[in-house]
Amino acid sequence: MISSNDFRPGVSIVLDGSVWRVIDFLHVKPGKGSAFVRTTLKNVQSGKVLEKTFRAGETVPQATLEKITMQHTYKEGDEFVFMDMESYEEGRLSASQIGDRVKYLKEGMEVNVIRWGEQVLEVELANSVVLEVIQTDPGVKGDTATGGTKPAIVETGATVMVPLFISQGERIKIDTRDDKYLGRE
Repeated sequence: MISSNDFRPGVSIVLDGSVWRVIDFLHVKPGKGSAFVRTTLKNVQSGKVLEKTFRAGETVPQATLEKITMQHTYKEGDEFVFMDMESYEEGRLSASQIGDRVKYLKEGMEVNVIRWGEQVLEVELANSVVLEVIQTDPGVKGDTATGGTKPAIVETGATVMVPLFISQGERIKIDTRDDKYLGRE
């Protein structure tokens, strides 16, 4: 159990049988009446955002999340096969369980799988990945670093906006959180 006074961004709690992560909180102490904590919560499974008010000192169950390092070994049909790096057991996840970060998932890549009990809540990739550009318009003499951008398709199939001087076959670093080009590798 965790007190509403101990809420911080990133804390996970259990409400109505599902896991919610505290996104924002505000401890309010009005001049008259008792204090309360106004929170913004995000459902980890569905992504739904909820604003909820708790009495100050009210206790709620804290979600015990387990973070496991796994390696993506291969894709079989619509499922991605992962190997636990400690026990060497295999596990399978669908693209919907991985979410939109599936576009940067490459064989041999290590990821963190967040579980609540036996249920997989999310898959965390590294903040940046290095991938090869497999298709883009060729760079032309005179293209500069301060110019515009163009779309490039990387080896996993994701499309990323890159500077005009990037050409096919180059390895680029991409921020997986906001799909931005970070630089050449």
